[in-house]
Amino acid sequence: MSDTTRFAATAALLGDPARANILTALMDGRARTAKELAYAAHVSPQTTSGHLGKLTDAGLLTLQRQGRHHYYQLASPLVGQMLESVMAVAGPPPRRHSTWRGGEALRAARTCYDHLAGRLGVGLADAMQQLGHVALTADGGEVTVAGRAFLREFGAEPADGKRVFCRPCLDWSERRPHIAGRLGAALAGRCFELGWIERQRDTRALAITAAGQAGFAERFGMVVAE
Repeated sequence: MSDTTRFAATAALLGDPARANILTALMDGRARTAKELAYAAHVSPQTTSGHLGKLTDAGLLTLQRQGRHHYYQLASPLVGQMLESVMAVAGPPPRRHSTWRGGEALRAARTCYDHLAGRLGVGLADAMQQLGHVALTADGGEVTVAGRAFLREFGAEPADGKRVFCRPCLDWSERRPHIAGRLGAALAGRCFELGWIERQRDTRALAITAAGQAGFAERFGMVVAE
């Protein structure tokens, strides 16, 4: 199969509203059952099964079996990056006509696979650059000497791995970059550990706790709302 044929096949998979809903529901990096994804897709379980099969065969999803339960998850961070990029190109829906699930909460703070997005994610990227901890370019990024010291002290040193260390990810709602890669994942993970942010049910939106308000202000100079 040629590159253009694979490109067209992947684009066709994304073009179906039910499959788009399934993929969007999995963009927080967590695994979900077929029943949960049928609810997210707004179609019957039988129809969802067919969609899940196509997405799995195309390498966009992975399937894990635990007893009688089957769990689906995005196949890799690269899939999440692709979906966020498509959203950035498509643009946010007009606010006055929007019926988009999640609304302002998703724009304020959300997960983009395993890193932070929305105003919170963009604000964190801005703060890391202003503090001299990170230098971002159009297609990559690196941590400065001061940044490495900060990450060690903050408890957010990225784990080793083949995945890209640090890169800017264009935020689809804010139109400016947030931090992705292993660095973005480490920062998000540490914020969860500290109790600064909490997941909300059935959405990628995050709640910023009172501890988070104080913590983001003290450590990053950020003013964030609950």
